Amino acid sequence: MSSSSRPTEVFPERLRIARTKRELSQDGLAKRASLQPSAISHFETGTRKPSFDNLRRLADALEVTTDFLLGRVDEMQETATADRLHRHLNQLSAADRDVADNIIKALAERKSKEKE
Repeated sequence: MSSSSRPTEVFPERLRIARTKRELSQDGLAKRASLQPSAISHFETGTRKPSFDNLRRLADALEVTTDFLLGRVDEMQETATADRLHRHLNQLSAADRDVADNIIKALAERKSKEKE
């Protein structure tokens, strides 16, 4: 995103990109997000901006972050996965976070060895 682009200008394009990548029609996304199909159309054309709650619903339905939809980050899936993991980690005790960290490191090492 260029430094002159504002999140509200990027949002319609990012919403369309994420919806297309997830192979959803506007109706399909509307159902997943519990919104009206006309709302999705308005968001994608830029004639309306979503409320915070609707932005969150869209991000959850598309499995992306609100930051992606707003143009604050460029990564679609990786960031969403990291955010989901982070949300779960925050619910754990310090000892359990250490265990989770060790498991994730072991999985990453295994994946790295598979590539060799």
